[in-house]
Amino acid sequence: MAKVSSEQMEAMRLDLLSESELTLNFLVLAISSCAIASFGLLTNSAAVIIGAMIIAPLMLPIRGLAFAAIDSEPKLLRRSINSLAVGTIGAVLMAAFLGLLVSVPASEFGGEILARTQPNLVDLGIALAAGGVSAFAKTRPEIRDSLAGTAIAVALMPPLCVVGITLSQGQLAASGGAFLLYLTNLLGITFSCIGVFALMGYYTNLRKVQQALWLSLSLTLLVAVPLFTSLLILIRQARLSATVRSTLQNQTVTLGQQAELLKMRVNWHALPWDRSPVEVILDVQTDDFITPKQVGLVEEFLYRQLRQRYRLIFRVNEFREVTSQDLDLVKPAKLELPADNPGEQPVPGEAGEPQERQRDDLEINGSASPN
Repeated sequence: MAKVSSEQMEAMRLDLLSESELTLNFLVLAISSCAIASFGLLTNSAAVIIGAMIIAPLMLPIRGLAFAAIDSEPKLLRRSINSLAVGTIGAVLMAAFLGLLVSVPASEFGGEILARTQPNLVDLGIALAAGGVSAFAKTRPEIRDSLAGTAIAVALMPPLCVVGITLSQGQLAASGGAFLLYLTNLLGITFSCIGVFALMGYYTNLRKVQQALWLSLSLTLLVAVPLFTSLLILIRQARLSATVRSTLQNQTVTLGQQAELLKMRVNWHALPWDRSPVEVILDVQTDDFITPKQVGLVEEFLYRQLRQRYRLIFRVNEFREVTSQDLDLVKPAKLELPADNPGEQPVPGEAGEPQERQRDDLEINGSASPN
């Protein structure tokens, strides 16, 4: 696309300079969005987290950073980096403080937190698409209403909050994963914004555009390596989970015939080189007993089949059918009044029946009369 006029370039430069400035508005929005996102993550509320995404201002200095890279504008570059640094460090510190204040243990972290500790290549694709839309919307004022949806899609603030929350509980591996997600979003958005700004004609020197693209692409590819590895691990874990479920249901008596598998969750290790047994939590429904010996036999069977150790935890729900026809099996209760001997106590029901069964009979048949 042809280059825009110098007047349009100057207008865009001034607009981005204003957006990227570290002002009171920026600080209030950053603090507010961080607090909202942190509480949403701690309570595992997706709706609250979405609200924090909408008001988070971190996308603005990232666009300024991308434009400064192709325009060689040092003032805009410094201002953008300054705002990003303050917003990033401030969000992590505030989320860590809230994490210590609420003190939710790591074992109780919900899915909203855990989902942001294991980024993969899909997250980079989302960041690239969201960054492109954000830059395009900036060059087309008539579609700026789409920026809220872009902010929700890329989610810059929640990963930073997860970094702080997990750090407050000493979860360094989870913090590293969340920071990798934030870095992925940052580099993906910057690369896309540079490309879209250049395609829309917002540049002065083509050579500077090429240099900016190559630099941002190199940094993005560095991040893509662990993301690709994470994606492969995620695919492998999904396949293994399906294999474990299929093996348990189709090749064992315990889950194939004796019990019904309701839900299965596999707690995979955070570190790939961890060789301890993987924990598998099985919610089952049965009308029979499952003994520790049976669990041990199933664990050994899984090891023989898959050549990997698993620690099975069965959470058993009792299964018992009750229908209205069961009333026919309940004997009517009988009340025996005291005999001539005043010291003798009345005995409800027939002799030898359990007291709880007798009370049930009384209530079902309505034989008891109030005194």
